[in-house]
Amino acid sequence: MDKARFTMRDESFICEVCHKQVEPLNYSARNHCPYCLSSKHVDNNPGDRESTCSGTLKPIGIEKSKKRDYKIIFKCNKCGEYKKNIMAKDDNMDLIIQLSKYQND
Repeated sequence: MDKARFTMRDESFICEVCHKQVEPLNYSARNHCPYCLSSKHVDNNPGDRESTCSGTLKPIGIEKSKKRDYKIIFKCNKCGEYKKNIMAKDDNMDLIIQLSKYQND
């Protein structure tokens, strides 16, 4: 991720998929729901809020990055674009495990 193209936004929100209240991370930018792992396609570059799509980003997989952290792979249900977000410490680990299993089948 290019730091020059990253805008820090760590905001609370209500998830449009599971309708739970999601609180800020307080250590990085909150960009997906930790309960259902869904996100919303609102950014072209992280935090810019410049996308006009507004589709639901559905989690479809997990990948290990070069920095030894893990990223959730999303696909937008509206435009079909793929996005990646770093896993948060409070993400639903059961769903993370399910996503990783689908990749190995």
